[in-house]
Amino acid sequence: MKITVIGTGYVGLVSGACFADVGNTVLCLDVDVRKIERLNQGEIPIHEPGLDVIVARNAAAGRISFSTDYDVAVAHADVIFIAVGTPPDEDGSADLRHILSAAKSIGQRIVKPLVVVDKSTVPVGTADAVRKTIADEIAKRGMSVEFSVVSNPEFLKEGAAIDDFMRPDRIIVGSDDANATKVMRQLYAPFGRNHDKLIVMDVRSAELTKYAANAMLATRISFMNELANLAEVLGADIDAIRLGIGSDPRIGPHFLYAGMGYGGSCFPKDVKALLKTSVDHGRSLHILDAIERVNDAQKNILFTKICAHFGGVAALSGKTIALWGLSFKPNTDDMREAPSLVLIQQLLAANCKVRAYDPVAGEEASRMSTLENGEALCRDLLTIAPSAWAAVDGADALAIVTEWKEFRSPDFDRLAKTLAAHVIFDGRNLYDPDLVAAAGLDYHAIGRIGKGVRQ
Repeated sequence: MKITVIGTGYVGLVSGACFADVGNTVLCLDVDVRKIERLNQGEIPIHEPGLDVIVARNAAAGRISFSTDYDVAVAHADVIFIAVGTPPDEDGSADLRHILSAAKSIGQRIVKPLVVVDKSTVPVGTADAVRKTIADEIAKRGMSVEFSVVSNPEFLKEGAAIDDFMRPDRIIVGSDDANATKVMRQLYAPFGRNHDKLIVMDVRSAELTKYAANAMLATRISFMNELANLAEVLGADIDAIRLGIGSDPRIGPHFLYAGMGYGGSCFPKDVKALLKTSVDHGRSLHILDAIERVNDAQKNILFTKICAHFGGVAALSGKTIALWGLSFKPNTDDMREAPSLVLIQQLLAANCKVRAYDPVAGEEASRMSTLENGEALCRDLLTIAPSAWAAVDGADALAIVTEWKEFRSPDFDRLAKTLAAHVIFDGRNLYDPDLVAAAGLDYHAIGRIGKGVRQ
């Protein structure tokens, strides 16, 4: 099948590459000239394990190409996926300008029947707006062309997107057109050979399903963070509690890890967008509102622990704090709304020196010029270290911010000799408190108990 994917960001590039890898002919379009130049030179503009190999393989086979030419892109396609960004507006709503601009460009060029697929995460009713935009442009040209608009939300985890796409646990298709549904079944057949993974529903339900899924996961994260903070006060261990409740099949073990809160490009944006949708329709989603408040507060948790250990904010002045991890999660360079940014902002405001290391996001951090609050970044106080041990060299304390594998089993004896204040603040609960204590280190985690914790 001939597929055009509009947008070569995270969702668009992964989708295009995976469709090409099962034999489709894919053209990926983007209005960013530099990005397309890089892709045509074999460079991948995002970090996603395995994506470079798949793109290179299919480019060599002639199954995937990259262009900025809308005329070529629309003429090429039997199916067009819209996978452009939907950043949050100031009021929290999803900004649909890029979606509707893509729809307008399709409508100005369509001359044959097409299936247009909303792949981006969009509010309920977006497919109707896309359909109207395309139809209006066709009418302006005095033509009559059949087309369908389908919702096909993505459920890709950054860092595991290739596997998620190739081996999906479900494929949601929102369609009110039998022929469009047939096309989507044909398109996704290679990804569900063992059993049919397509779940077909009406368009509006599909649009809401994506938001509901991310909101549910965000709920689990915030719930566990609230519970961890209570467990800490009560002298209970959130890790034991996680195992206890996760063994219940009605609950399951996933997304039950306490930490510094969620970040990234999806959960924060989608929770805000769903809240805005509810307000616009005269409803209040009290649980979601609480989830967001809890998450915002949880991003402050490590700084609060650092202040308490050293005797207040004023006592931090001149201290050097090493950070292990900058991305919002492992296996990605994405720092959007990452808890690390909040912590860095707070440490720099307290006149701390920060030495940070991340296996992948270090380059992204080196390009940062502003903090989360928009303030200019003080480069005199922030250093991006080339390795984990370079970050802790000369530091007073270590803060674990992202749970990268290489941080899971460090040499605690070496850390005890290196860290001047002999203390670790673990925002991801990576370590056994007793093991850390045995090395002579103070250990402050999230809702944990043990000899290494001095609360």
